[in-house]
Parts: sequence; C-alpha cells; structure tokens
Amino acid sequence: MYLFENYMEGGIALSADPRSIVNELEQAGFNRNEIGRALDWLDGLNRIQDLTIDPSTPSKAVRYYSLEECDQLGLEGRGFLLYLEQLSILDSKTREIVIDRLMALNRNELNLNRIKWVVLISLFSQPDKKSALSLLQDMILTDAFNVLH
Repeated sequence: MYLFENYMEGGIALSADPRSIVNELEQAGFNRNEIGRALDWLDGLNRIQDLTIDPSTPSKAVRYYSLEECDQLGLEGRGFLLYLEQLSILDSKTREIVIDRLMALNRNELNLNRIKWVVLISLFSQPDKKSALSLLQDMILTDAFNVLH
C-alpha cells in the first residue's frame, strides 16, 4: 500500500528507480524481506495484466472457488467480490486478477480492508476501468468516514 500511495502514477509501473525505492523504504522502517515481497507482488500484478479471458465466457458466469481459495479468501471476502461483480465494478478479468493477487498474500494478512485495497490497486492498474475505480473509491471513502447517503 505504501508503494501504491507513493510511487505509482497512472498505472502499475513504479515511478522511481528500484534501488532508490528500496533505500527510501528501508529508511521508512521497512525491512528487506517486506520490501522484496512487495516488489514481487507488484511484479506479479504486472505479469497477470496480460491475462486473457475466453471471450465466450458469459459475463454473468458463476465463479467456483477452489478449496484453497475458499480458505484464503473466506466467506466475507468471496461475498465482497461477488458484490463488486453485481455492481459491475469487477468483471471476470479483473476478478481473476484480484483473486490471483489475494492468493499471493499470506493468509494472516487478509481481511476485508486488505481485500478492498487489492481490488483498488488492481482496478488502478487497468486503464479501461476508471469508472469502476471511481465507484470503488467512493465506496471505500464512504465506509471510512461512515457517511450515509
């Protein structure tokens, strides 16, 4: 999240030299292991961008989760992803990107807030998802400030 907030501009490419990023993150108190994991996670996001979904897949197809995915995401996480699909914030491609990136995290790192961040970063990385990104940002900010509409 720190990298996303401080180094990413208009896509998923980091906007600074990796060595200077590592040095600054170490000065901010992150250890090399955490930094390496974060950079690997972003690299995985870069690689999965080329994911292609079979065009014959119906847009309202049901996603069946593996046992490992069920265990990792939990009922609340899977329900949230389904909710985002029903709101058309996620489509089948972005859903798969989100699931891939969530599976790359440690299970003890996952909670609903972390899932929201992964969805936000995943949408941010998709240039054609600006309206979905805006909807999710509004939803997250509304939750953060407990504002009723």
